[in-house]
Amino acid sequence: MTEGIRSGILNPPQPLTRTPRNPEGQDRLGSLFFPAPFREITRRRLSHPERATVATPDREESAVMSDRAPQPVERRLPTEESRQLVALVRDIVSKEIAPRAAEEEDAGHFPREVFTLLSESGLLGLPYGSAHGGGDQPYEVYLQVLEELAAARLTVGLGVSVHSLACHALAGYGTEEQQAAHLPAMLSGGLLGAYCLSEPASGSDAASLRTKAVRDGEDWVITGTKAWITHGGVADFYTVLARTGVDGPRGITAFLVPGDAEGLNAAVPEKKMGMKGSPTAQLNFDGVRVGDDRRIGEEGQGFAIALSALDSGRLGIAACAIGVAQAALDEAVRYATDRRQFGRPIADFQGLRFMLADMATQIEAGRALYLEAARLRDAGESFSRQAAMAKLFCTDAAMRVTTDAVQVLGGYGYTLDFPVERLMREAKVLQIVEGTNQIQRMVIARHLAGPETR
Repeated sequence: MTEGIRSGILNPPQPLTRTPRNPEGQDRLGSLFFPAPFREITRRRLSHPERATVATPDREESAVMSDRAPQPVERRLPTEESRQLVALVRDIVSKEIAPRAAEEEDAGHFPREVFTLLSESGLLGLPYGSAHGGGDQPYEVYLQVLEELAAARLTVGLGVSVHSLACHALAGYGTEEQQAAHLPAMLSGGLLGAYCLSEPASGSDAASLRTKAVRDGEDWVITGTKAWITHGGVADFYTVLARTGVDGPRGITAFLVPGDAEGLNAAVPEKKMGMKGSPTAQLNFDGVRVGDDRRIGEEGQGFAIALSALDSGRLGIAACAIGVAQAALDEAVRYATDRRQFGRPIADFQGLRFMLADMATQIEAGRALYLEAARLRDAGESFSRQAAMAKLFCTDAAMRVTTDAVQVLGGYGYTLDFPVERLMREAKVLQIVEGTNQIQRMVIARHLAGPETR
């Protein structure tokens, strides 16, 4: 196949532009100093945020770039502070995330140093209150940050979303004492979290979970197994849903479990088709003991807390999906405007132009959908239906767009030299996590027609 590509019709008449695996001369962002949350850094470092773009790494092969090369997404942000925030994120992306994304994903490297940098920069607690180290940003801003991160590397964008999900229970339902004791380190103190709801025998049917927490004096003893845990084995804390009472949703309680708790062990990470840099593992709780001061909310309130977290988390997945799709579209446009056949760029051919137009339309529609849901959330209105719609539409769109991007690149799209094959593999998981898209359709239908008859 390789020889046919190089010698046959796919052989280009001029050198192709390729995204390098390990570009030379890229300055490390580590040489910059990020001692404070983004409010202070952005004012000091970014005097022209409107000019900030996600830099494209140097190319391995020289080529004349099209005047119509992809441009950064034009974002309508509510404040000057949020515009500076996005400029900061693009700076971090261009220097610390994008240049090494492909190489580190292939190697299965978990970028803990990136999450540490994001925490130090005030970017891991954006949607939470500043009283405990959060960024005090509306969800519409936070989600657009996720999109920027996911466009560069889904392991990072989805990782930030999972961390926010893990913080949700304590931030929304914890006591003042609990929040003061734990949130500062979780939101801006370098800690990384994980969310433990799914189990080997209970995925979509989360209310049937079997992990138990039994009261023992002033403590709780947790026993059971959690499955498909993003950051499993590398997280500093886990928000764990366990059964403390009767069967069904009313017998579930939430707990905050330290990552180094005795009796907590992670299995070997799953071997996945994508997101190889993000560890996904089973967690075994073998008599893990935590104090009652680590119980979040009331006994039996855990499932309601979980549903609340998932509504917000689904918006995070939607934003990540649009980021992946945008990255794929950018690569497709770049290739189509550079690649020449029959004496002209292939972007001149109507069939391909229509593909690009459809891809861009799906992305814009998905972005508008998740932002509308975010604005409802920011206004304190119900957004569960819109969150399910956004998760459903955006992740399906990401799968279609990334698949079409591979098609635009033809044989080259199927090689590891270009990022679209990785983006296609990564898009698939977004249709599955935090409620499969079939579950999203059930949620939407229940809002429209009421619950199913029994």
